[in-house]
Amino acid sequence: MASTSGISDSLLTTMNGSSSSSTASSISETQDRFMKLLITQMKNQDPLNPMDNAEVTSQMAQLSTVTGIEKMNASLSAFISSMQATQALQASSLIGNTVLVEGSSTYLAATETEGESAAYFAVELPVGADNLKVNIKDSSGKVVKTMTVTNQQAGISQLGWNGYGDDGSKLADGRYTIEATATTANTTVAANTLSYEQVMSVSTGSDGVKLNLSNLASITTDKIKQIY
Repeated sequence: MASTSGISDSLLTTMNGSSSSSTASSISETQDRFMKLLITQMKNQDPLNPMDNAEVTSQMAQLSTVTGIEKMNASLSAFISSMQATQALQASSLIGNTVLVEGSSTYLAATETEGESAAYFAVELPVGADNLKVNIKDSSGKVVKTMTVTNQQAGISQLGWNGYGDDGSKLADGRYTIEATATTANTTVAANTLSYEQVMSVSTGSDGVKLNLSNLASITTDKIKQIY
């Protein structure tokens, strides 16, 4: 039997929705349920106290808003999925390429052309530096080579190492850690080390598309400084 105040609680709940019902029911099911309850409500209304037309119109407007939001959310979800698929496809073209990214290591290995071992890395300077010092450390943290270059301009400075230590010995191939410090007029300035890494694969998730690199790091494409 209808409530003497107008629309029943069950009808209001259906129109306004709840967190559980909105996830369990589709938009069409919500609309169908609303219409059935509304028709039942009108059939069983008290002739001496009929339903308020303004209230019914207001509730119908609320239902329209809810269903509109659900449709918009569904469209946004589909759009995001499509964008991620497109980004993943574009990013997959980088698999096998070498990229320059923020990193604190370099890999010493024999070059294909000369056969001699070499390691390459870079340092990014936001401002120019009178002196740039790079320490190369082995897996135990010991400094095996110190490189110093002067009069470096702001930007990315690409550097190389032939694999020989400060004591003149040839060091084994493998991954080494790099640390950089820079000074201008005896004042320390920022110096960010960059690594050359190979893109091994691409993955997608709730945090977007990421590139999986040869140093086991995962980065977004906006972190790439250069592509080779």
